[in-house]
Amino acid sequence: MHSTPAQPFDGSHDREIESLTEFDEVVSAHGTLAGFRVQSVDLTGRTDVLVSLDATGAVFLGCAMDPEAAAQVRAAGALVFPPVPHLPFDPYRGLVYSPDELFEGLSDDGYEVTPDARAYAWFQRTKADGDIYASMLRAIHDDAVSDALDELLAGARVVGVMGGHAMARGTDAYAGAARLGRELAREGFTVATGGGPGAMEAANLGAYAAAFDDAMLREALRLLGKAPSFTPSVTDWARAAFEVRDRWPGGGASVGIPTWFYGHEPPNPFAAHIAKYFANATREDGLLARSNAGVVFLPGAAGTVQEIFDNATGNYYQSRGEPTPMVLVDRAHWTERLPTWPLLRSLARGRAMEGRIALVDRIEQAPEALKRLGG
Repeated sequence: MHSTPAQPFDGSHDREIESLTEFDEVVSAHGTLAGFRVQSVDLTGRTDVLVSLDATGAVFLGCAMDPEAAAQVRAAGALVFPPVPHLPFDPYRGLVYSPDELFEGLSDDGYEVTPDARAYAWFQRTKADGDIYASMLRAIHDDAVSDALDELLAGARVVGVMGGHAMARGTDAYAGAARLGRELAREGFTVATGGGPGAMEAANLGAYAAAFDDAMLREALRLLGKAPSFTPSVTDWARAAFEVRDRWPGGGASVGIPTWFYGHEPPNPFAAHIAKYFANATREDGLLARSNAGVVFLPGAAGTVQEIFDNATGNYYQSRGEPTPMVLVDRAHWTERLPTWPLLRSLARGRAMEGRIALVDRIEQAPEALKRLGG
């Protein structure tokens, strides 16, 4: 027999339980599991609780539990989605990734054995055979990551930094992007990038360095220069980043939003929070939509151009609310090499976004331009 709920769920508090600590807190505070959603929590040690409390309308997503407990909560009206065996990722995860999680095993056996590399290999294999079961798992995973990212960024002033993956460590451009990330973080913004190498890594590195004196970034840039690119060796590239993190632990937090769609580009380890997706379209739109304090576009190629006009489309139609500031860096790049600025300015003319775009010559001018535009 189930106990009478001490405090039935009435929709006035968060229904999601994403850790064993949260589970115990909910049980203690409410005396019921009715209506709650429990994501990827190992409940094998909570059988007595599961069989004694009301679980009407509860949903258990990928939670390990004893067969007795699973049968009991199902009988009480709960839905139980069991863990999926033999996957290199958890489709029901309740939190975004950390660098340590994605790169586990790197130091001993190299990148090829890490969860990140194994998830990419699984994606390549299942994408090729068109298995609907695999595509369903990818969709569930990406939705869970989006939910976790929304919770992480609630109330944050997020500035997106976009730019190409080809920007090499050891270059002046890379150092400039790192200083940009550091200044934005010191101004109180949450830096968000596409989470990959190049300009994206540099901006996440800068946010990481914001917690230290300026000498730290100069030395970190020198150390990283030993492995300028993730080619030919992702292992060497990633190990250099973890060498910096180990030497200066506890850096500033930022967000990376990469994708396994471009799995040959590894995520960078300087973003404390990594929301990695299988679907690139979901990732691209989500990154721009969450950059509520503006976006800085560094020189890039086709991918960065696409991001500029994806963001401009949202601003043009105000489909994401008020237009957010857009700052393009490097006048020659955006007016001559890839003449994006003239078209963007033409689109903006007479629209609410007209006063929210700027083109600057140097990366050092970007933070001030962002603030001037209302970021």
